[in-house]
Amino acid sequence: MNREEISRIAHADHPIKAPLDDESVRQLLAKALPRGDERVLDLGCGGGEWLLRALDTGPQVHAEGVDVSPEALAQADEAATRRGLRERLVLHRQDAAQFAAPQPFDLVLSVGAAHAFGGLLPTLAAARKHLAPGGSVLVGDGFWERPPTAEAVEMLGDFGDLAAVVDSVVAEGWTPVNGHISTRRELDAYEWACWGGLAAWALDHRGDARSGEVLETADTRRTEWLHTYRDSFGFVSLVLRRTREDRA
Repeated sequence: MNREEISRIAHADHPIKAPLDDESVRQLLAKALPRGDERVLDLGCGGGEWLLRALDTGPQVHAEGVDVSPEALAQADEAATRRGLRERLVLHRQDAAQFAAPQPFDLVLSVGAAHAFGGLLPTLAAARKHLAPGGSVLVGDGFWERPPTAEAVEMLGDFGDLAAVVDSVVAEGWTPVNGHISTRRELDAYEWACWGGLAAWALDHRGDARSGEVLETADTRRTEWLHTYRDSFGFVSLVLRRTREDRA
């Protein structure tokens, strides 16, 4: 089973691919979309759940998503059609780092996708290219709540602690205007949803030749979470604006 299929199954019960519950997502989007007529861009949109929830905030919001995965974009297309939002959504199959648009956006999203750009600061640099004056960026990335083991760093990345992450963002010319630190309940719920959901699929499809591989993947990921990074990993989502507007 390929990575796309594994991800689809793992996130079936948690379509936001980050440790955030529905209320946290709602509050972040409410802060980032104050007018109700914004243009929204998601760099690395996957199945489009952030965009669909943004569109749900008001009938005048329009959105565009960029992703390299045809399967993920097909999922976004189907979900938008089912929820009656398709006419306000444009999808692009393209490397998000290479994407160019004729008009800027009021909100640029990239939550849990910083690895695609090489880290949080390169993600912000990419988002900045698409940002309208006075616009906001909503990003989410990991940090270390406690000193990690070398194995955890190798597995997830060389994050700083929360203060270091926020300080690095501020030093790059951004001002946080809102944020959310994922709670232990959100972090655990996300992991259980992913690896429990994957294990349940394997047990429900014992006759499928792929079930053994899927169950092994679920067991491995659950073990990594519980033994390697659960006690040290945190996740922060930030709504950011430019401290000084860029000059043309």
